[in-house]
Parts: sequence; structure tokens; C-alpha cells
Amino acid sequence: MNILITGGAGFIGSNIADAYRESGHDIVIVDNLSTGRLENVPKGAAFYQMDIRDEGLADIIEEHGIEIINHHAAQIDVRRSVEDPRYDLSVNVLGSLNVIEAGLRHGISHFIFASSGGAGYGEQEYFPADEQHPIAPCSPYGITKVTVERYLHYFHLVRGLAYTVLRYTNVYGPRQNPHGEAGVVAIFSDKLLQGENPVINGDGLQTRDYVYIDDVVRANIFALDTDETDIFNVSTNRETTVNEIFRLLNTAAGSPAEERHGPAKPGEQQRSVCSFDRIMKRFGWKPEVEIEKGLQNTFEWFRQKHDEH
Repeated sequence: MNILITGGAGFIGSNIADAYRESGHDIVIVDNLSTGRLENVPKGAAFYQMDIRDEGLADIIEEHGIEIINHHAAQIDVRRSVEDPRYDLSVNVLGSLNVIEAGLRHGISHFIFASSGGAGYGEQEYFPADEQHPIAPCSPYGITKVTVERYLHYFHLVRGLAYTVLRYTNVYGPRQNPHGEAGVVAIFSDKLLQGENPVINGDGLQTRDYVYIDDVVRANIFALDTDETDIFNVSTNRETTVNEIFRLLNTAAGSPAEERHGPAKPGEQQRSVCSFDRIMKRFGWKPEVEIEKGLQNTFEWFRQKHDEH
């Protein structure tokens, strides 16, 4: 199939692009390289450095006969979304609308959207959250992800667009960027390798549901094989504290650091964990990489990159 991946030079998108290429699909990548890296683009994929708000996107879709769009490009910095909600809205909502409408104009058959479980559900009413959990985002970023889901529902009703929403929890793994609004795994790995001591915000007992990149990629492969419309959590149903993340990474590094705590982040969500029952029942998907193994793999990747420089 001819597949367009927006954000395909980034952490998650590029890993998906690799897997799609290996499966024999023709891949087109659009990425403005604000956080993505050219070195992540797989060989054989057509690449366009372009913002998803650009009207020229429709021409690319038409030229390559795109059948499926996998939409990962986004402004993902939660702090920036708080400081500048208009910019967040512009990229994540207006940009996504541009991608959807351009695809519809040229007859795409399916739209896969990377949404957010933790940011969408907000402070959970029950644990783990399933797809029926109330939507109560606590950040402009979370609001934009939920808004795009609503637009996809509208285009499904009115234009017959088939779509799959994948609500990720905290994705981690090789190629994650340790700078800017990065996941704690990437930040801690980078600091440990730089000889710095990571600082844990607050008591470190806040939990997240950490899902490894290879498992996320498998969910995106399954999503290619359906023309049904549905929403799925991509998660592990396991809570891990920040303290546990630090200890496991510190052990992988040879235990050079001591556990240090700093001030808590105001308004930080305390617990987040999501159920993967629905995607397991539909596709047989379940997470295969345990947090201990995933963190070891991730740290080794960061070590290799560090040694290369």
C-alpha cells in the first residue's frame, strides 16, 4: 500500500516507517524536522520537509496515490501547550484538519491517528482506564488530541472516513529525544551518560503506564489490517513509579548516581494507567516487552549513541 506517515522522522513515526517498509509498503514521510531527524528516515522512503499546515500536502498525497495516512506529526510539548495554547491549537488541530481534508480530497481509504491516553483521560476516576473512561484533559495538548478524535468521528459520519485512533500511554525506547519535553526515560538516560545526577520531581511516587516502542509499532501494523472505525488504548495495564524508572536505569548504568529529589511539579498528574483489553480482543495485541527489558534496551541504545560522539 501507499502510506503517508506524518512525523515520520520522529521517535515513534520513524520506527513505524521502518516496520511498514520491511512489510513491503511504499512509504512517504512528511516532517518539518522541528524534533524529527533526517537520519531516522528509512532508505527507500520518499521524504518531504514540510509543515502539516502547508497546503502543498494535498499535492503530495495526490502525486503518490496515498491510500492510508498514519498521522503522528504533532506539537507534543505539554509545557509549551500551556504557555502557548494558540500555537498548540494551530499545529495539532488545524494541522490535523489539513491532513484529514487533504486525504479525503484524494480518496484515502483509512486514517490512523496517534492520540493520547494519559493526557486525554486526565485525572482518572478508576484504574486502569478503558476507552469508555470519561475524557477530561488537563492540558491544552490533551484537549487538542481529543478534539481531533471528535473531528474524525464527524468525518466518519458525514464523509464515511474509516479511522483508527491509537491512544498511547507513555511511549519510550530507542530514538527518543532527551531534549525539550521528553519522557523521563530519555532524560534520565541522557543525564546518567553525561555523568550528571538526575533529579526526581517530588516524592517520585507518581505513576505512569510505560509502553515500549516495539509494542507500539506492532499496534500500528495491526491498524493497517482493518477498515473498521474504532479507538484503542495502546498500553500495558501496569503502573511504574518514577523512582522505579530511576533505579532500573541507574542499575543499567552501573549505579553511578544517587537518588535525589527536587520540588514537585505543580499540577502533575499522580497516577495514570490504561487497559489494553479492547485491542487484545480485536487484534490479539498485548505488550510483549516488560519494563525491565525495555529500559535496558533503551539505555544501551543511548549508551551506543553517547559512545559514537
